[in-house]
Amino acid sequence: MLEDLGIVVIGRNEGERLKRSIASFPEGVPVVYVDSGSTDGSPEWVREQGGSVVELDTSKPFSAARARNEGTDRLLAEHPGTHFIQFVDGDCELMDGWIEAGLVRLKEDETLAVVAGQRLERFPDASWYNALCHIEWNTPVGEAAAVGGDAIYRLEAFRKVGGFDPMMMAGEEPELCLRLRREGYRVERLDHPMTLHDAAIHTFDAWWKRAVRSGYAYTLGALKHGRQGYNVREVIRSLLWGAGLPVLAVVLLIGGLWWLGLAVLALYPLKWIRMRRAVAYRTDKPGKYAYYLMLTNVAEVRGIIRALIETVKQERSILEYKSAS
Repeated sequence: MLEDLGIVVIGRNEGERLKRSIASFPEGVPVVYVDSGSTDGSPEWVREQGGSVVELDTSKPFSAARARNEGTDRLLAEHPGTHFIQFVDGDCELMDGWIEAGLVRLKEDETLAVVAGQRLERFPDASWYNALCHIEWNTPVGEAAAVGGDAIYRLEAFRKVGGFDPMMMAGEEPELCLRLRREGYRVERLDHPMTLHDAAIHTFDAWWKRAVRSGYAYTLGALKHGRQGYNVREVIRSLLWGAGLPVLAVVLLIGGLWWLGLAVLALYPLKWIRMRRAVAYRTDKPGKYAYYLMLTNVAEVRGIIRALIETVKQERSILEYKSAS
């Protein structure tokens, strides 16, 4: 079953996380590791294990999309018989039985371009921020609009749409899935454990940077596909709740319309109450979770601004939030 499968794993300063990741791969399956400027010796370690390594040219902007594309090129050059590719982030470990389950589903339905399973957080109790990731990974099974960084792709479909957009510095997976669906392919999430993810987010600053990255990703997607409505709602929501309403409230208060300004500010506790009820089934701390979801909008505004500035300057840059292992 695994003879036409290859694995592309990407990373940057993942250290021990990368070692755990590669150790989880099935024996005999071709593996290509793509490194984005690590300083922790990861490329050297993989080579010592006999692995194939691609070190990205530092003269071009790093991105997970670019790394996966170049990893795919290397994999096909070394193993031209590959028909399916399991992409794995270097901070994730494959779960037993996942690849077999994913391949069975892909081979029984040729309309599927990509399948993913359930991503689980390795250390959900290590910090509140890890717990937030664990909640985030708990996504519905069945037909989906998109999947994340860990998934098995049908190579024919992947190449037909041109692979990942290397200039999507974040949000590259949903954008690729959008193009696949437009070509008539389907995306599906299976009810099967897929990967253990090591978020390693232990500080508010790291969580904040990750939230900024979300706004950045939404904006890049909207700039590319906004005419078709892609990510437009997400960008507007972030701007409204993260900046627009607070600025409006301040202007009204300064202008003496304090009653109207307070009415605008009152929308926030009302929203918190509504969100708390909506997420109560997902966590035993719904109030805290709702608060962080609302705070995410503020961080996303920073990401939106950054994406717009970079677009004007015709440049892109990677947003990192995780420290080296």
